This record gives sequence, structure tokens and C-alpha cells, in this order.
Amino acid sequence: MAQRKKNEDALLLALAWGATVENAAKQCGLCDRTVYRRLEDPAFRTRLRETRTDMVRRASGMLTAAAGEAARAVLEIGIKVRELAEFEADGRQLEEQVKALSGAGNRGWEGGR
Repeated sequence: MAQRKKNEDALLLALAWGATVENAAKQCGLCDRTVYRRLEDPAFRTRLRETRTDMVRRASGMLTAAAGEAARAVLEIGIKVRELAEFEADGRQLEEQVKALSGAGNRGWEGGR
């Protein structure tokens, strides 16, 4: 009896994940006809529907959590990109100031010769 329960649970999972009857039967060590017989049982079909519903609910929760993490990561990257752009702009501005100062210093030095 325990083996049948184990096979049935494995069959429910295989079918809930979208396996064909033939593939689910092969995965669970059953013949196709056994799977078709179980699918004719209203109680089995109810358990299959409940299993699928539970899997969708869990996947939805995982996706929601992952979306939150992904959004946080995107925001962090956005902040770093903005900081890098500001740093680059500041660097260019400093380069221009250095060039302006060295140009002014050179003119003064050359004019003094």
C-alpha cells in the first residue's frame, strides 16, 4: 500500500509538471493504462488539480520574491551608473580646469622669457 501511495504521489507531481501520460507512466514505473485509469478517478483528478494549484501558488510566490530582489538590484545598478556618470563628469571638469590653469601658467612663463 505504501508503494502505491508513493507511486501515486510521484504520478501526481509528474502530471502536474506537465508530463504526458506516457512520460509520467515511464517516470513512475507504471504502464500507460494504469495512468489513464487513475485519471478516470474523480478523487485522483481532484488531487491533481489541487497539486497544480499549489504549484502555481508556490511559483507565483517565488516569482514575486524574485521580482522584488530583481527590482532592488536594478535600482542599485541604476544608482551606481548615475554615480559613475557624475564622477566621470566631475573628472572631465577637473581636467578642463587643469588644462586651463596649465595653459594660463605656460603663457605667463613663456611671456616672461
